[in-house]
Amino acid sequence: MNRDTVTATPIDLSAAGLEPRGEIHRNLPAPALLEHAVCRHEGILVRSGAFRTTTGDHTGRTPSAKATVDEPEVHEEIWWGEVNRPIDPGTFERMHERVAAHLSGRDLWVFDGYAGADPSHRLNVRVVNENAWHNLFARNLFLRPDFEDLEGYEPEFTILHAPSLEADSEVDGTPDSAFVLLSYSKRLVLIGGTAYAGEMKKSIFTVMNYRMPERGVLPMHCSANVGEEGDVALFFGLSGTGKTTLSADPGRSLIGDDEHGWSADGVFNFEGGSYAKTIHLSKKKEPLIWEAIRFGTVLENVVVDERRRVDYDDDAITENTRAGYPVQHIPGAVIPGVGGHPRNVMFLTADAFGVLPPIAKLTPEQAMYHFLSGYTAKVAGTEAGVDEPMATFSACFGAPFLPLHPSRYAEMLGERIERHDATVWLVNTGWTGGPFGTGHRMELDHTRAMVREALDGRLDDASFTPHPIFGVFVPDHVPGVPDSVLDPRDTWDDPDAYDRKAAELARRFRENVESFGEVPEEIVAAGPAG
Repeated sequence: MNRDTVTATPIDLSAAGLEPRGEIHRNLPAPALLEHAVCRHEGILVRSGAFRTTTGDHTGRTPSAKATVDEPEVHEEIWWGEVNRPIDPGTFERMHERVAAHLSGRDLWVFDGYAGADPSHRLNVRVVNENAWHNLFARNLFLRPDFEDLEGYEPEFTILHAPSLEADSEVDGTPDSAFVLLSYSKRLVLIGGTAYAGEMKKSIFTVMNYRMPERGVLPMHCSANVGEEGDVALFFGLSGTGKTTLSADPGRSLIGDDEHGWSADGVFNFEGGSYAKTIHLSKKKEPLIWEAIRFGTVLENVVVDERRRVDYDDDAITENTRAGYPVQHIPGAVIPGVGGHPRNVMFLTADAFGVLPPIAKLTPEQAMYHFLSGYTAKVAGTEAGVDEPMATFSACFGAPFLPLHPSRYAEMLGERIERHDATVWLVNTGWTGGPFGTGHRMELDHTRAMVREALDGRLDDASFTPHPIFGVFVPDHVPGVPDSVLDPRDTWDDPDAYDRKAAELARRFRENVESFGEVPEEIVAAGPAG
């Protein structure tokens, strides 16, 4: 039992297995956390006022570290396999004891907050950290309660975060020396061996993906914004597809950056902040994100010179450089992060094969097909062993965080699209004029213009032509965009080479959907021809 440095009342962490002997700093404001972090040499302040730190060997998530306790309460529901690897309760208990002993001997930083901006679907989350900067990250990314809301606060899920503690996989029975272990029955997440802060937010996103469907809420790996007329738009997409960039539109208000729920009342943000990729960030192309990186923001793994200037183009540490900041850093952000039912849904893909159209309208069946597919592409140089474009499929645009079978989420999306008459678009932010290495990346100004025209309803009455291979409906004209950009085949010097590459990608789509087993015939039929 230790003094609570904010409320001057005791905080008991024994329910999480802790018997702290150091000082507990609970719910400190950002300036105080930054003082602790700098004094403890956890990082430095850069010229914008943001806090910069590095995360060591782990500069991104470690999928091999993640495991879920196979417990009777969840055994029949979990989508077991490569995404949800099982561990036995005994292994979890041993690691819990190790983590508890490790943290109990240190000063600790505690954040009490929640996930879910809609009070009807809120999850109280407690985060216990051994580093002040990680606690600042938690404060930025989760929702921050008002002072009076902390009276009688009880966590529904707790994260014990011990990045300096590594597991011995042979002795401890963990999948890796880094570990992210989740127990639904104990309502506990154990994280160790990795300082990458994103593991904290994604572990709770996984929990929300498990809990929300039983409450009739569709959890979604997407960003969301809203126009002046109250028209909500969703942006699904894997890392690098432009989800954060396109949703941070000066002409619209941001609801949230990455994780949302779609309930009977509309859309709501799971988070209280944004975790933006910053590689090649520029003030000209992404002014809102640029200005959000200021005092209180956490910068991970960016390169800084001796004058504390950040070089966002330098990937010497990692290509996956990040900024974590409160959503309030975005001007005009919707607080609290709730909105109505979406009018438009955008599926973003960075197609490195260069064959998908820059924008296309989808039928409801095509929407479910592409949602199940969750397609983007890796390109040469981004990962060891990748020498040419590699198709990547991540179900529901977030497979690593899905505890349930993807079909559960796809069915829920289909129901909502039909019920609320939402229009679904496929947007290729990747390559045109040829594959990666031959063609070039889509012009961001063109993509923004196409998205804006779709969201403003100016494509509602446009004429469309079905793509001969993928079947999606390509607009014949988009104001502000050259017509020659819209048909990807026309952008290639060799149309026959385009046909071959498109057929190759279509085949990969079909093989991926076949891997799900039983998929309704009308959804399979909505896929590419072949």
